Amino acid sequence: MNFMELMQLKEEWAHFRSRHPKFPLFLKAVHREAIMEGTVIEIQVTAPDGKTMNSNLKVRKEDLELLKRLEKMF
Repeated sequence: MNFMELMQLKEEWAHFRSRHPKFPLFLKAVHREAIMEGTVIEIQVTAPDGKTMNSNLKVRKEDLELLKRLEKMF
């Protein structure tokens, strides 16, 4: 990713935060209080037609390292 793409991504993230102000706060609280090795993250997506999709993952040490790097970017 080049510098211009990174700057554009940061700008898009700022717009996302303004449209969905509670979601970044939720992510920050989860990161601060619950993300550790062994944590299970589950996500469910419901489409407008009612179809749902679910997935989960168990956080590994390597995942924590990636999350720390991403946190520094934003």
